Amino acid sequence: MDDTKTFAEMFEESYSTPKRFSVGEKVEATIVKISPEWIFIDLGAKSEGYIDKKEFLDDTGNLTVKEGDTVTVYFLSSRHSERLFTTKLLARKSVDEFLVNAYQNEIPLEATVEKEIKGGFSVKISASASGFCPYSQMDRKRIDNAVDYVGKKFDFIVIEYGENGRKIVLSRRPLLEKIEEEKKSALKDSLQKGMTVQGIVTSVRDFGAFVDIGGVQALLPVSEMTWGRVEDTRSLYKPGDTIEAIIINLDWENDRVTLSFKDTLPDPWNEVVGKYIEGSIHKGKVSRLTDFGAFITLEAGVDGLLHISKLGKGKKIKHAQDVLSKDREIDVKIEKIDRENKRISLDLATSSEEKKGSSEEKDDYQSYMPKAPKTMGTFGDLLNKAKKKK
Repeated sequence: MDDTKTFAEMFEESYSTPKRFSVGEKVEATIVKISPEWIFIDLGAKSEGYIDKKEFLDDTGNLTVKEGDTVTVYFLSSRHSERLFTTKLLARKSVDEFLVNAYQNEIPLEATVEKEIKGGFSVKISASASGFCPYSQMDRKRIDNAVDYVGKKFDFIVIEYGENGRKIVLSRRPLLEKIEEEKKSALKDSLQKGMTVQGIVTSVRDFGAFVDIGGVQALLPVSEMTWGRVEDTRSLYKPGDTIEAIIINLDWENDRVTLSFKDTLPDPWNEVVGKYIEGSIHKGKVSRLTDFGAFITLEAGVDGLLHISKLGKGKKIKHAQDVLSKDREIDVKIEKIDRENKRISLDLATSSEEKKGSSEEKDDYQSYMPKAPKTMGTFGDLLNKAKKKK
């Protein structure tokens, strides 16, 4: 190897090496010449390809392209170093020829979804040819409304061709999956854990929401939607919403990207130490009942545990629900705060006050009772007094 060659010289050498194309390979090229029958395109490396001019004529016979235009074409064959390309396999002389070619070489063709039929869709390929696309092959996602596809043009590949063209089965899935893989490959190099990304909510479930982040489906779990408890995910998000979230996990091996929206919000625990002092009393709402106690929400994202031993008033109970009910508001006292592990131990604010109050209520009750009359003595004394009077 000559180390004295410049980068420009090495680049020119690599550029001048003719590229090998595989059948069906997609190419974007510039039209360099238009002849009466053929359109020639620049393939680089001082080589050209050609396309049948008829592929670029409209219904009235007018040419729809000009020299200098960039076109998207697919490689068909090579003869004597001459490379033949096509557009969507729809403008060739024989529809059957091109459907066979498309089937054998998995070359995409453009067709229009005509109508919904049993099991899928009828797809119009040309004036004389139609195919069938099953529901499962029309899209990668579940089809909820077939009407959304009717009347639209899509790229398909022929996955089955038989009975001399009377049986043609089409599919979009391989093309969509290829696009998805290309997007994933590009995102793998750009996405990082901890990065803030923007996405569009595609569906909402009880366990979370799926978010499209540039062609890749990510999951926003219900636990990452907000700092507080979420009773209904659909009250927070709906399909079509645009959100910003932070990537908290990237697992490309299993195609899992996990997002967090709550991490974009201030952590309420940052204010806990100053707001909730040990011994102070606060109002909270019962959020969860267990056999070891009740979780009390003091504010969104800040829960404390009221142990079951604090609930029985001296009596042994088996479950917190024996004393409390969900969503009930109660007064609690901060017993202990573990900032590092984000834990708060609670006591009933009325536990000590009730004891004090019960004795006070007893004293108050007695003070309001009328004084008892002086004793009248026994029945014998009363009898003796009656005899003396006689």
